[in-house]
Amino acid sequence: MTDRTVKYSFDTLLIHGGLEPGPAGATTVPIVQSSSFAQATAEELEDIFRGRKVGQVYTRVGNPTTESLEKRLALLEGGQAAIATASGMAAITTAVMTIVRSGDEILASSSLFGGTFSLFRDTLSGYGISTTFVDPTDLAAVRNGINDRTRLVFVETIGNPKMDVPDIPAIALIARAAGIPLLVDATVTTPCLARGSDLGADIVIHSTSKFINGTGSAIGGVIIDLGRFDWQSDKFPHFEPFHKKYRAFAFTARARKLIHKDFGACAAPMNSFLLAEGVETLSLRMERHCANAQKLAQFLKAHDRVRWVNYPGLEDSPHHQVAKKLYGDKFGGVLTFGLADKAAAFRFINGVRLAKNLANIGDAKTLVIHPASTICCDYGPEEKGLMGVGEEMVRVSVGIEAINDIIEDFDSALNNL
Repeated sequence: MTDRTVKYSFDTLLIHGGLEPGPAGATTVPIVQSSSFAQATAEELEDIFRGRKVGQVYTRVGNPTTESLEKRLALLEGGQAAIATASGMAAITTAVMTIVRSGDEILASSSLFGGTFSLFRDTLSGYGISTTFVDPTDLAAVRNGINDRTRLVFVETIGNPKMDVPDIPAIALIARAAGIPLLVDATVTTPCLARGSDLGADIVIHSTSKFINGTGSAIGGVIIDLGRFDWQSDKFPHFEPFHKKYRAFAFTARARKLIHKDFGACAAPMNSFLLAEGVETLSLRMERHCANAQKLAQFLKAHDRVRWVNYPGLEDSPHHQVAKKLYGDKFGGVLTFGLADKAAAFRFINGVRLAKNLANIGDAKTLVIHPASTICCDYGPEEKGLMGVGEEMVRVSVGIEAINDIIEDFDSALNNL
């Protein structure tokens, strides 16, 4: 990457960041659909394996198409390096498993996305890694939830689907005082609303399947190392050989050379290409997602069939001021609202025609889902309560269609309840 590229503004980096000229002057990222890469001599291949030379060996470890995407996403978040993965959950698992070992603990937001909640509560607990869940908007609870065995703090920029907004810079100070890293899932906001480096995060994670892709055409995830955490600590003795050799890149080196390589959750070159194409229009799409979500939230709030609306862009939201401080005048493209009960929520979802009923967010299309019976169906009332999920709730990922068409679709379905 040239120095000239680094000086570009954010919207220009969306298009040009990490992009080198392709074959015959191609201006899109070339799809290098190869499982492995030949080297001229045995000595060169040895040097790459031993880390003495940069080069591609095997797509499970790295691929030129994926590397271009990684460079661009790292630039957008103000990070020093990135690792693209096969999914958002693969990114979270890889990042967390790079840091924790059996006997360690995680402090996490209680309002996490259901898949992340399951990973922490159910899967990792079987490997001797426990998680304490706290309200991320309660700074005292965050501070008091950290103990001598806590090795990381994990939060989302905007909780999905609770729509709570933690004060991430304040949490970053708490984590820093405790000598542990802050991992932030920024899927809902993307770097268009706030860069991880500006929020005080140490590691930023995205499910690139969502807003970054923008079309629902590819699954992916990314881990971005912001290079600000000092891994030379008694809490992380397993980082010592990586810190000694790679210094500020110790996290990325350990993640890529061990967890990412050994777990095998690598990004497919074709998916990396599709995700890179999506990145180019991210800023334009997020403008429309946020504007449409604001208008839809205001419409729903005024509708007599709707009992409540949860969107941080509404001035009466308990999270409005924090969201405004962190994200300015954009509050994301996801909202939730409540109807009379589960039956009404089902009738509404069955009644919309433009919006699609499916388990995703961040698509160009407007998407609706009933979280309690789908993505949170395996949890009991207590866990659903922590996540802010009730039987009456509908989650909406607001698309970029004409807002009057979205509102007409919702109004028709609501009036037929």
